[in-house]
Amino acid sequence: MATGIEKTVTRLARTWVDSLTWRTPAGKSPMARAGSGWADTDGGFDSVWPAPYHSALMSAEVPETLDAWRMVAARRSFDGRLPLAAMARLRDLLADTEGEARFSLEFDQDVLQVPFAELRVDAELPLICQRSLQRFLQPVSLVQRFGLIRGSDGGAEAEDVEASLLPDYEVLQLADDGLLRPAELVEDELILAVPLVPVQPGSESVERDWPVTAEEEVRTNPFAALAALKKT
Repeated sequence: MATGIEKTVTRLARTWVDSLTWRTPAGKSPMARAGSGWADTDGGFDSVWPAPYHSALMSAEVPETLDAWRMVAARRSFDGRLPLAAMARLRDLLADTEGEARFSLEFDQDVLQVPFAELRVDAELPLICQRSLQRFLQPVSLVQRFGLIRGSDGGAEAEDVEASLLPDYEVLQLADDGLLRPAELVEDELILAVPLVPVQPGSESVERDWPVTAEEEVRTNPFAALAALKKT
């Protein structure tokens, strides 16, 4: 027969299990929470089910939106991959959409207590060389740190905040809800990384190996033809 202490321990254990079951989606074991694709419902950082984001140590997936201020407070970081085909604005600048961008996003405060988000992106962009008209891969490896400004900071107040940022910061003014879309940040930086005139490294050798003849130069330059007539 169970003693009073054993009954008390059993009752407490059942209460603890019941509390976990209440916080666990149907059919999920409480021990399967870590990395299972769902999160707590107690109002913590992972407070919505299904989970909108995961710890960088547990998942390589990054949610569509992040609460930037909460991420700064928690000093969160994320790692992810984004297919080139998923970036509609970038697609028009590419030869095709094969490949993906690998990125990391870190939230923190610097020594001056300025909240920031640091983005690192590595990708190979398929472009058309304007010399050889051949497809080539443009390597991109960049690091950009964004100084975060609240959307409610306007006018002179926003200018003061911007002036206080370190020189290597880029200003990122968030909406009033503080939400940030990592995919948009990645796409913006890749668009800026596309050269105005894509040229494959080493393509200048084509000009040396295939010099332009005088006849070809006359055909492409009518002023050269006029100069030749004047000489005669």
